[in-house]
Amino acid sequence: MRKIKKIKTIKDLEQSIQSQIQARKSEKKSVLTVSAGTCGQARGSLKVIKSLEKAIKEQNLEDKVKIKVTGCHGFCEAEPNIIVQPVNIFYQKVQPKDAKDITSETIINNKVIDQLLFTDLATGKKVSNENNIPFYKKQKRIILGDNTLIDPTDMDDYLSIGGYRSLVKALSDMTQEEIIETVKQSGLRGRGGAGFPTGYKWEFARKTKSDTKYIICNADEGDPGAYMDRSLLEGNPHRVLEGMIIGAFAIGAGEGYIYARDEYPLAVEHISLAISKAEEMGLLGKNILGTDFDFEVQIVKGAGAFVCGEETALIASVEGRVGEPRQRPPFPAVKGLWGKPTNINNVETWANIPLIIEKGAEWFSRIGTNGSKGTKIFSLVGKINNTGLVEVPMGITLREIIFDIGGGIPGGKDFKAVQTGGPSGGCIPKEMLDLPVDYESLAKVGSIMGSGGMIVMDENTCMVDVAKFFLNFLRDESCGKCISCREGTQRMWEIVTDITEGKGKKGDLEFLEALAKATRDASMCGLGQTAANPVLSTIRHFKDEYEAHIKDKKCPAGVCKELIQYSIIAENCTGCLACIKPCPQDAITGELKKVHVLDQSKCIKCGACYEACNFDAIKIE
Repeated sequence: MRKIKKIKTIKDLEQSIQSQIQARKSEKKSVLTVSAGTCGQARGSLKVIKSLEKAIKEQNLEDKVKIKVTGCHGFCEAEPNIIVQPVNIFYQKVQPKDAKDITSETIINNKVIDQLLFTDLATGKKVSNENNIPFYKKQKRIILGDNTLIDPTDMDDYLSIGGYRSLVKALSDMTQEEIIETVKQSGLRGRGGAGFPTGYKWEFARKTKSDTKYIICNADEGDPGAYMDRSLLEGNPHRVLEGMIIGAFAIGAGEGYIYARDEYPLAVEHISLAISKAEEMGLLGKNILGTDFDFEVQIVKGAGAFVCGEETALIASVEGRVGEPRQRPPFPAVKGLWGKPTNINNVETWANIPLIIEKGAEWFSRIGTNGSKGTKIFSLVGKINNTGLVEVPMGITLREIIFDIGGGIPGGKDFKAVQTGGPSGGCIPKEMLDLPVDYESLAKVGSIMGSGGMIVMDENTCMVDVAKFFLNFLRDESCGKCISCREGTQRMWEIVTDITEGKGKKGDLEFLEALAKATRDASMCGLGQTAANPVLSTIRHFKDEYEAHIKDKKCPAGVCKELIQYSIIAENCTGCLACIKPCPQDAITGELKKVHVLDQSKCIKCGACYEACNFDAIKIE
């Protein structure tokens, strides 16, 4: 590994940045940019990289092409993917066997390989250019976009796109007060859930008098299906680190902590390497770049407790105590880590800071809505064609995200609802597809922005079952410190479970709503205060489903096992044997080309037969 030369002054850093920018501009080789974040590696990107290396060597192409191993490109459905630069050709779902064709056809002969291109579901046409792929067209990737440009383990690569230029500006041209005022004027709000104005949060910490101050990067991403912070730390760790250094300078903090989930090994590896290289270069430590500014960063790995995403619980965990929240005030900006003023922002918030300092508050504030500025990254998952990370301007509608970017619902099924804000968020029905996505609009319909989880549900989703799922998660993750949350989440789960098992009775809905509101109003921290959202939002928008479960003892979506029965429709059954093979209980019998029989006494309602049947011969009722 190349040793990094220590930079002693701000001017030297500026010259180093310009040198790397020029080196990137003068690059003559083609570049195969391979997505190799956690999702890419899970799909086999490391094997693809090895095959590309072999193909390049065998064809003596070392002088013509190089491989750049990057983080996640966002389009997880298309993993592993390769972007051929500078022509910007996007190849999806690349396999090791495709490596030789990519080097021989695209690099040597300048030909596009049609079978590796993305097919637009709306038009049926192949799309070669990344910018024309529907998944990317309506996004505004001011943060995630750089993931496709840099090797996260190469500090020079970050410098080559102007990395640490904002730090130069902050240390040489701005006072601490001016930095904070710029962040305030930008309108940036915390991307971790609550949406508190970042600049004001910084100002509170700066104005609190103390000889010691801390900043913390909250990378404890606990929402099921959410992985925005992970991808930023994996793909662009220096961007997050640069934001933290600027924030520490503005606030007057000398120490920083990155609280990352232990389940994120690649993210921890890359941010650890970034810290090491920043220290080696002189961007962390004593007298940074010849100034009197001292700042160092450490990593603390969390054990995966959802409640530790809450600021005071996170602080307790960093201190080595049980991760339990405490009453506020005092707020962490006044009394935080080890009793000292502490500013906490999440990964995405810190990643926005260098952009705001470089391009200005006015530039950032022009993106988004009056009350919600900038872009927001969402993990778009569930019953959606194009799963992945999407970065969109605040104010874009749910319809645009789900249908224009996400490509709609698989199998031509109807969209039913989308859940935003993670386990503590709410479910929004199809009647509200044109709702703008911003803090205020989501709150009005009983949901929240949260850290950015977005789970799409189709017509086969039972909303009562969804509420049960998230309540089960929340009761398990409750720290149990306050009785309203500990007992409230447990009791809500019990009632909803009874409803899904056909044991619901008159008055359950009214009692459930009252209990949900009591849990919300009496709980101490954000977990308990928002734990009622899955219940209240599903009752509000899907009350008829609850009533069908209680009154008719039916699950309209055919999900709740105790309320459904599988049967074979004789006139549709072709006797193909497809449903017999996957049945784990041998509940289906029959001969080839003869109508099959399903034994209800053996059926465990697993749905394997339903999934296997291609002739709509399995009925759920």
